[in-house]
Amino acid sequence: MPIDDLSPAFPGRAAWGTASRLRAWQAEALARYNALGQRDFLAVATPGAGKTTFALRVATDLLDARAIEQVIVVTPTEHLKVQWADAAAKVGLRLDPGLGGSRRGRSRQFQGQAVTYAGVAAATFAYEARTANARTLVIFDEVHHAGDALSWGEAVAQAFALATRRLSLTGTPFRSDATPIPFVTYVEEADGIRRSVADYTYGYAEALRDHVVRPVVFLAYGGGMRWRTRAGDELAVNLGEPLTKEVTAQAWRTALDPAGEWMPAVLRAADRRLTEVRRHVPDAGGLVIASDQRQARAYARALEGVCGEKPTVVLSDDPGASRRIEQFAASEDRWMVAVRMVSEGVDVPRLAVGVYATATSTPLFFAQAVGRFVRSRRRGELASVFLPTVPILLAHAGALERQRDHVLGRPKHDDELWGEEEALLAEANRTRRSADLEGEQETLEANAIFDHVLFDAHAYGMQAEPTSADEADYLGLPGLLEPDQVASLLAERQRRQVARSDRRAKREREPAEASLFRALEGRRKELNSLVSQVARVRGVPHSHVHAGLRREAGGPSLAQATTEQVEARIRLARQWLAAG
Repeated sequence: MPIDDLSPAFPGRAAWGTASRLRAWQAEALARYNALGQRDFLAVATPGAGKTTFALRVATDLLDARAIEQVIVVTPTEHLKVQWADAAAKVGLRLDPGLGGSRRGRSRQFQGQAVTYAGVAAATFAYEARTANARTLVIFDEVHHAGDALSWGEAVAQAFALATRRLSLTGTPFRSDATPIPFVTYVEEADGIRRSVADYTYGYAEALRDHVVRPVVFLAYGGGMRWRTRAGDELAVNLGEPLTKEVTAQAWRTALDPAGEWMPAVLRAADRRLTEVRRHVPDAGGLVIASDQRQARAYARALEGVCGEKPTVVLSDDPGASRRIEQFAASEDRWMVAVRMVSEGVDVPRLAVGVYATATSTPLFFAQAVGRFVRSRRRGELASVFLPTVPILLAHAGALERQRDHVLGRPKHDDELWGEEEALLAEANRTRRSADLEGEQETLEANAIFDHVLFDAHAYGMQAEPTSADEADYLGLPGLLEPDQVASLLAERQRRQVARSDRRAKREREPAEASLFRALEGRRKELNSLVSQVARVRGVPHSHVHAGLRREAGGPSLAQATTEQVEARIRLARQWLAAG
């Protein structure tokens, strides 16, 4: 059977240790699908797990059994239509990725077609008639997109109401708003909230355990930001410190501004990381996800200056974008820079290093963006994603293994990270032009500093200057590592960094003649940096760490503490950090 020739991880090679036909989860999901035998089926599987292979197996089985006569695949983007048609061709299923409902007729050789959600909305009656005239399996790829606009959801519900079977797929089943997704079952719980119910779920944690996806390390960079607002006020903050939502957003935009030094420094670090990964994975590639076209082009110029190789630039309104993605996927080029387009569904299995250089902060977008780097081709490959030290992004990164369902009827007072304000921010990011953002503020200074590494919800490392030996330790992680090896190696790097910091502190003690206030100011800054690291590792507020240090080391509040008392707390904080 042709389906046996398709990689379980199409379009990449099968992951190390997987079966030649179906992975264990795919076989289990197929058995579940057949056992239920129901009209609608929702399969939730982490990005990179092989949803395409599973869905095509369902389609070929139903065609062989004559339960259906045609297949319609609905995708979020034009590029994915072609990707699905290519995958289907490998199993002997002929899908037309052409103009769909806007064209009268198609070759009789096709057994179905691929169309976008927008295409369905533009030709709803045509798809309704096509589905009514033949027994049809409809595959919804990343089905949460059916709720992106009210018209899309209504069109999908109407066009495929008469479908014989409907198979919904998603890697991120949640949405940030309360828009219902067609053909998805919701169950009302005791608290009055309705939650989506999947028929089969295969999460990131399970996929990581099965070596189906790569482990991901997040390298967080902070630094000092200074900018002038439209009103003429100058603000200066450190990225990552506790700030209001508005000031955090402004500091974040300052960091991403190509005119500052933050992005060039992070791009240099990411390129050094890619060089290290390519020692073990020679064709490994990198992806920068940008906020807008202006920034994408600027980042590409900066990368060309760093590595001497012109990156592939992918813009969503460029008719040649799909072809460029395919060319990059088949090449051994180092970098691709894109605006949103490759954040979801588009698979370039060799991507191993990413830079999250966009101000979009919804959990759905973040999860899909990270999903571009987790597809495993052989056991031990490690993914690295660089991101700014912004609390909401660090929270998303720390919750990577958490499985979430789509929620309807969330209480209005709920200020949870996944609340409605995230949907409003996402809409703002989609509709506001970059020129508007440029007019809001002027970047005066943006300096990068390595902050820490986040892996498996644990933070490792202390702040380090770019190009320093401390930063190089973390950038130099081998490109092939098992998850337990990653944690051990990061802990060792952290111990080494703490030891170096202790030696530096002894060499750079303030001379006796130095003023007391300068000595205290320097030691307080170091203590606050250590407290930040301990707070991240333990997952507690900074105030709790300060209180614990004061309780164990003794003395008054930090503002009243003597030099000796501050030194005692520094030593204790380092001991806590070394112990993890």
